[in-house]
Amino acid sequence: MAVKTTWVVALALAAPAALAQEGGAEEWHYAGALTGTPQYPEGFAHFDYVNVDAPKGGELRMPGIGTFDSLNPIPYGGNKATGLALVFETLMTPSQDEINAQYGLLAEAFRYPDDYSEVTYRLRPEAKFSDGMPVTAEDVVFSFDSFKTLNATYANYYRHVTSAEVTGEREVTFHFDEKGNRELPQIVGQLMVLPKHWFEGDTPHDVSASTLEKIVGSGPYKIGEINPGSSITYTLDDDYWGKDLGVNVGRNNFGSIKYLYYSDFDVAFVGFRAHDFDFWIETKAKRWATEYEFPAAKDGSVKREAVPNPLRSTGIMQALVPNNRRAPFNDERVREALIYALDFETINKTQLNDAYSRDNSFWFGTDLASAGLPEGEELDILQSVKDEVPAEIFDEPNTLPVAGTPEKFRDNLRHAFELLKEAGFERRGTQMVDVKTGKPFTFEILLDNPSLQTVVLPYVEDLRKIGIEASIRLVDSSQYQNRVNDFDYDMIWELWAQSLSPGNEQFNYWGSRSVDQPGSQNYAGISDPGIDALIEKVVFADDRDTLVAATKALDRVLLAHNFIIPLYYSTDYRIAYWNTIAHPAEFPEYGLDFPDAWWSTEAE
Repeated sequence: MAVKTTWVVALALAAPAALAQEGGAEEWHYAGALTGTPQYPEGFAHFDYVNVDAPKGGELRMPGIGTFDSLNPIPYGGNKATGLALVFETLMTPSQDEINAQYGLLAEAFRYPDDYSEVTYRLRPEAKFSDGMPVTAEDVVFSFDSFKTLNATYANYYRHVTSAEVTGEREVTFHFDEKGNRELPQIVGQLMVLPKHWFEGDTPHDVSASTLEKIVGSGPYKIGEINPGSSITYTLDDDYWGKDLGVNVGRNNFGSIKYLYYSDFDVAFVGFRAHDFDFWIETKAKRWATEYEFPAAKDGSVKREAVPNPLRSTGIMQALVPNNRRAPFNDERVREALIYALDFETINKTQLNDAYSRDNSFWFGTDLASAGLPEGEELDILQSVKDEVPAEIFDEPNTLPVAGTPEKFRDNLRHAFELLKEAGFERRGTQMVDVKTGKPFTFEILLDNPSLQTVVLPYVEDLRKIGIEASIRLVDSSQYQNRVNDFDYDMIWELWAQSLSPGNEQFNYWGSRSVDQPGSQNYAGISDPGIDALIEKVVFADDRDTLVAATKALDRVLLAHNFIIPLYYSTDYRIAYWNTIAHPAEFPEYGLDFPDAWWSTEAE
């Protein structure tokens, strides 16, 4: 069964080790971590998990799904080409063997006052774009202003970043409209920097427009051959300015990386078997169990690994998401009934080879997941917003209905029926109808991946048993994304991948401020004062214990409102790859560092 897989690397900032102080009361820092200090010292040679002797060269071929029509990452919307992060760099970059640490990339250092009211980044003097032009403070300001002005998602993400200004020859200062928000400095450290001179030089380009012209970047790869909508190739820049930085040694090994686009995942898998590309993330349990009997898999040319989930630094919630902006999904009783109408246990057994566990938390699989009844600091936090959260969370643990047998599922459907009755529906013949309007309860489930129907079709049939008529609308990835960006759906299948250091992004997921913000990830349409208050508690937590407690409280309340219909995720990460590529002997603790730390076995 296909799932929506996302890699997330947590980045945060506090108590960093310091560089020599340069003027003013604030220290310059080369790295930062949310808890403790970064494990790598200033001037470290390389990350511990890389192969410093990895050969350079060869080609990596990867699948893309759908199409692309732009190489400009700035404007909101459109179909951006996969792989642009190979070309455009950020001020800071993470390691994957620490929960939350970031190290200087384009920036060599940063500093901020005790109240976190601003942050200043100092650029490396050697940083340059692939056309030889230096990366300047003006490029950073241009990039920030462009993203915030032209991209609705970034406008929301940078909501509390009021401005960026050049404050020195190689220095940029970002100003914030609130104090004490320790995550804001690291948010701007993740800013992708583009060349101002390319957009505003002698041959100007419209920064707000999609383009297939090759924009220059500062990263290890340059944009190579382009076949619009079909494939795109990135070529290693032999003159890459940052190749000897500790964060890059042993990485960026492929001579070229090519993305070939397929209409859907099933078609792509056929391409993988034929060795049209090299690496595959298997998200379909039945295929993993039954469809790797082809010759290359038998003779070892294709290798398979079930890696203990490298997303263990990430909490996963995969779910069917009703749009709470629309009736009747704005009624919590209706949403709860929809949860009771899903027989996960039977679907897992008959469709998914019993390979998955039920998502019972928005931080599933991590120590941030709520469980049992609240206690300690979590209880104190919930008591502080007692009048704005469901009363039952203090007395009843969050649980999901369990079925798996006809008897249990009949009981669940009976309970769903009672909830719908309380919400103003009744059964008339074979239909569930609104008592006041006489309108049948019908809705559409919007999908962009045909393999998801393996789970959704049985759910549709079970809904029909209580008189609800759900239909499936399958669209291409471009149309799907456009409709999701505009919240134009009744129900969708989505996934949130949560870092172990949740912060300001929570406003984008379920804060009132993002409920009507096009392109936000507030897919469910949540606007609730209790949740807003708990997000604030998460963002302004001043130590790890408080952050954990506040996150558990937020998780508990999100679950209690039944905003989504939790699905499942695997505790293993299933990867398959041809023997033309290889990886270090040990993966980093919190990821695969793919493709950065991998290499071609065919490189000379």
